[in-house]
Amino acid sequence: MRLYHSPTSPYVRKVEVLLKETGQLDDVEMVSAGGTPLDSGSNPVALNPLGKIPTLERSTGATLYDSRVICRFLDDRADAGLYGKGAQMWELLTLEATADGILDAAVLMVYEARLRPEDKRFPDWVEAQWRKIEGALNALETRWISHLSGPLNIGQIAVGCALGYLDLRNADRNWRKGHDGLASWYEEFAKRDSMISTVPVG
Repeated sequence: MRLYHSPTSPYVRKVEVLLKETGQLDDVEMVSAGGTPLDSGSNPVALNPLGKIPTLERSTGATLYDSRVICRFLDDRADAGLYGKGAQMWELLTLEATADGILDAAVLMVYEARLRPEDKRFPDWVEAQWRKIEGALNALETRWISHLSGPLNIGQIAVGCALGYLDLRNADRNWRKGHDGLASWYEEFAKRDSMISTVPVG
């Protein structure tokens, strides 16, 4: 299998953490790729019509894209049980979607600053994205914190990567303020070898 990736993509990091945690890293060839919504760059457009990463090319079967699809496939391949069963599965899928929603909003904030000409930037729109992030952080602190304890699951991986991305791109916003439980959990989760070895730089 070949994984098209960028070292700063938080969606890619989620896949890489899962690969490391499930012992599948040696089964995947890492292929560097990158681009923006304005320029697909070296992203694998021929394999993924959305021109995004991560994209997982398989020797047999369709190429997979979207980190949630790839993670679900890799979990199934390793029979790792990171998504749980029954009612727990739906809760963990929702927790993963909450974390990915944080990433979606945070990435849009980055694009606004990097890709839009300064005279066309819309500060209110940026703040609206941060309000989504704050709402998700509040939900994690008050509603989902119990799901972040116990055996490793996809929710923990997704939330850990989302919070790491906020540290990378929005450190000045101090997401930890008012989220003491979440901050304490992340401090410990970030010590996992899979998290340390995938810390984004740049």
